[in-house]
Amino acid sequence: MAVPKRKISKARRDKRRASNIKMTAPNFVECPQCHEPMMSHRVCPSCGYYKGEQVISVE
Repeated sequence: MAVPKRKISKARRDKRRASNIKMTAPNFVECPQCHEPMMSHRVCPSCGYYKGEQVISVE
């Protein structure tokens, strides 16, 4: 069974994990139908359109 010979320091451990923090939040774009802000590549929650076609009916 593989066991490390030396303890990994906190600095070395945290340097390895630092790249996960750099992920960014998804960007908002303007819906071409209703001009409301929406997440890209998703159905617009205010009008229900995606790529120019109505996918869901919104009241």
